[in-house]
Amino acid sequence: MSRVIAIDGPSGAGKSSVSKRVGKMLGFLHVDSGALYRIMTWQCLLNGIDTSSTDAVAAFASKVNVDCVPRGGSIVYFINGQEPGDAIRTPEINKHASPLATVKAVRDRVTAWLRDMVRFGDLIVEGRDITTAVFPESPARFYLVASAEARAERRRKEEIEKGIANQSTEEVKRSLLARDAIDSTRKHAPLKKADGALEIDSTYLTIEETVQTVLDALPADWKHEITAETGA
Repeated sequence: MSRVIAIDGPSGAGKSSVSKRVGKMLGFLHVDSGALYRIMTWQCLLNGIDTSSTDAVAAFASKVNVDCVPRGGSIVYFINGQEPGDAIRTPEINKHASPLATVKAVRDRVTAWLRDMVRFGDLIVEGRDITTAVFPESPARFYLVASAEARAERRRKEEIEKGIANQSTEEVKRSLLARDAIDSTRKHAPLKKADGALEIDSTYLTIEETVQTVLDALPADWKHEITAETGA
């Protein structure tokens, strides 16, 4: 049976960087669940769907098909044979993604895609409801947090590196806090720390330190199995 490391937390807490490094070290496929919500948002906007209409979004959600393919240590997504790339990382997508993600039909659709990915092997899945709703039975569940200031700086740096930055750090911070409020108060699968999940505050930790904290907290039997598989 496939093993799943589940990591939740708000934007900018370090989920992606940490998940990718842990996945590479252990040979687990990295899964970015947030990209699936962004893809759904992208498709809604491209098709003229009113993202403020729950009924319209719910009806459209069933029509979106995503092909999930393991490649280079991660699960990559294709829509009609096309990789979305940075088209789903713009401020416009950010603005619509959280409200759209409150729609139950969207969450159910994405959850089904995520759970189906275990057929590809061991996974490290990052998101906002992975430890609570998608893989609540995993023995390796983590909740990453960081101060709003640290998260805003990290997100702003990412946007600059991708050439899509058009917001100040303060604007990024306001956007992150607004998204936190939506994610943590939505009716279906809200962002919260799951019972039994290990909380890691990455505000003053390096990526390497956060990665090591995750590795150290993995189930003992997993460590033995991984060591035997990798020869490390």
